[in-house]
Amino acid sequence: MRNFRRCLCLLACLNVFCMTAAEEFRPAAARYETRGKPNRDGIGKFYFGREIAHVMGHQGANWLERPEREEEERTDLLLKELKLKAGDAVADVGAGSGYFSWRMAKVVGETGKVYAVDIQQEFLDLLMSNMKKRGVGEVVKPALGTVQDPKLPEGSCDLILLVDVYHEFDFPYEMTQGMVRALKPGGRLVLVEYRGEDPAVPIKRLHKMTVEQVKKEMAVHLVKFDELITSLPRQHVIVFRKG
Repeated sequence: MRNFRRCLCLLACLNVFCMTAAEEFRPAAARYETRGKPNRDGIGKFYFGREIAHVMGHQGANWLERPEREEEERTDLLLKELKLKAGDAVADVGAGSGYFSWRMAKVVGETGKVYAVDIQQEFLDLLMSNMKKRGVGEVVKPALGTVQDPKLPEGSCDLILLVDVYHEFDFPYEMTQGMVRALKPGGRLVLVEYRGEDPAVPIKRLHKMTVEQVKKEMAVHLVKFDELITSLPRQHVIVFRKG
C-alpha cells in the first residue's frame, strides 16, 4: 500500500512537471499575460505587450483568393523578393487555401518541396484540391499543425513563409521555436505583416504589426534579423536567418 501511494505521488509530480515544462523552458521575457476585457478582435492573451488576434476560419477562404489580392498586396513582388530557386524546400505556415503554396511550388519545381501547414483540416482539404487543379499536388505536402507545433520535419526547410498569420498564433513562442527547429542552418524565416506603423493601411489594428514589435518577439529565438523589404504597398517583409 505504501508503494502504491508512492507511485501515485510520483505520477502526480510528473503530471505537474509536464504542465509546467513549457513555462520553465520559455524565457521570462516571453511570458503570456491576460489583461481584463479582450479587444473584440483579440483573444485577451498578450505577448510582449501585444494582444493576440483571432484566427481566421476556413470560412474566409474566398477573401484569401479574391481576384484583386495581387494588385492590392503585390503578391507577385513578394514572390520575386523571396528569391526561391528550383530544388528549394520551403514551408507555407498558415497556408489557408494555398494562395502562396502553389505559386512557390511552381518556382521550386519537381525537385523541390512545399510544406503547406495549417491547423484547420478544412483548409488543408481545400488547399490540396486547389493544388491538384494547379498541377502541383506532388510537390505540395499538407501538414496539419497544432496551436503549439507546426509539425515540420527538423532541419528540413530553406525558407519558411508566414503571410499575415504570425499575429494570430495562440502560442507564438512555441510555434516559432518549432519553425526555427525546422530551418536548415542559414535558412530564412520570413514574416509578412501589414504595417502597424501606418494608420492608412485599411486593416484592423490587431491584424497589423510594427517592425519593432516583430524584432522584439524574434529576439528570444535563435535567429537574427537579416533584411527588411519595403517594396510592397501595405506590408512589411521582415526576414530573419537561422544562425
